[in-house]
Amino acid sequence: MGHYLQAQQTLSLKQAIQTATENYGRIKAKAAYAEAANAAVSQAKRDYLPNFSLSAQQVYGTVNGQNGPAYGFGGLGVSSSGLPLPDQNWNAAFGALYLGNINWEVFAFGRAHERMKTAAAAATREQRDYQQEVFQHRVKVAAAYLNLLAAQRLTESYRKNLARADTFRQVTVTRALNGLIAGVDSSQANAEVSNAHIALVKAQDLEQEQATQLAVLMGVAPTEFRLDSFFFTRIPNTLGELSSDSVLSGHPELQWYQSRVDFNDRQARYFKTFSFPTVSLVGVFQTRASGFSSNYAQDQHAYTRSYWDGINPSRTNYLLGLGITWNITQIARVAMQIKAQQLVSTGLREEYHLASQQLSAQLQLADAKIANALRNYREAPIQVKAAAEAYQQRTVLYNNGLANLVDVTQALYALVRAETDRDIAYNNVWQAFLLKAAASGDIELFMNEL
Repeated sequence: MGHYLQAQQTLSLKQAIQTATENYGRIKAKAAYAEAANAAVSQAKRDYLPNFSLSAQQVYGTVNGQNGPAYGFGGLGVSSSGLPLPDQNWNAAFGALYLGNINWEVFAFGRAHERMKTAAAAATREQRDYQQEVFQHRVKVAAAYLNLLAAQRLTESYRKNLARADTFRQVTVTRALNGLIAGVDSSQANAEVSNAHIALVKAQDLEQEQATQLAVLMGVAPTEFRLDSFFFTRIPNTLGELSSDSVLSGHPELQWYQSRVDFNDRQARYFKTFSFPTVSLVGVFQTRASGFSSNYAQDQHAYTRSYWDGINPSRTNYLLGLGITWNITQIARVAMQIKAQQLVSTGLREEYHLASQQLSAQLQLADAKIANALRNYREAPIQVKAAAEAYQQRTVLYNNGLANLVDVTQALYALVRAETDRDIAYNNVWQAFLLKAAASGDIELFMNEL
């Protein structure tokens, strides 16, 4: 794109939209969010897998025991075990523990399934958000492109106006110097040139603003764009193929609103599963090693400080179990959570209906704008022809002393207005057509005309 801009080739609307879609930061961000949501779906599926832990430890220490209760708060208790001797001793040996543990929440009344569906609904919501962002941005770029194109044509019209005013001034000054007309006409002609200069600068300022707006939407540095002028050579062929009663359910914006409702409803169903009990399957396989002999209770010298003897497994246990847990008070908490979700869903549905109403109104407005733009489009050539003839007549009459400068100036203003109205008339037809395509949710209707 940088090479294209430097070469100053014609920038087509399709190229502008493609560049904007690839470069715009918000679209990139929403694409990343959609990918993250897809990853969360895979993560939710893997959450159903059982917890399988492997553990191995090798330690060195004493095994003094004591009769009495104890609780390891925060996991800080030491699990030393041994006989309760009458006195403390510091006999120490190596020991080891090797353990495999499986804990599987095998059944929870559809909780895992609902978790996966909720994650999938979140992924759909993010994908819809990305799609509607792309759609809206394509419409914005197309509108900015047409606005810049109109601003460039206005600049060109005011540049022609300045040339006419300057040519007329030169004629007026020459005639005034030769005493053929009053000198005040020369001053007025100079004033008209200055006025034409000011009008041109204002038009150039507007053009620069529109160019900057387009550059920002495209994600490129502001530059002097050279746009495709074919928009001023014809109007769309499919203006009548769009109906005001088009089905809007497929509109990207409404699909995004619907995905928000679906996600919230799915989340409420997921929360409901927390009211039910959980059935878990557990399995533990454990093997231990110790440097203390089996007769250490009778003989406190029956131990070894050998590392290898201390970590060599000598006792093995396993455990299988099925358990059920049910937090009864969770039912009350979840009930309020579900109610909150249902109220949020109600709000989201109202937003959906509001957006649908706005799009329906926009469709009707687009129809009216298309009709008005077509009327102006048909009248514009007539106005330009008449204004050009009037200006030519006033100029000839003035040069022959049959008209005053005010008549010529008014004719010049009328010609400039007619030329700008003509350019705007073409542009307004395309703008109205874009509005109709945007409201119907199918930008391809517009793109197919390019």
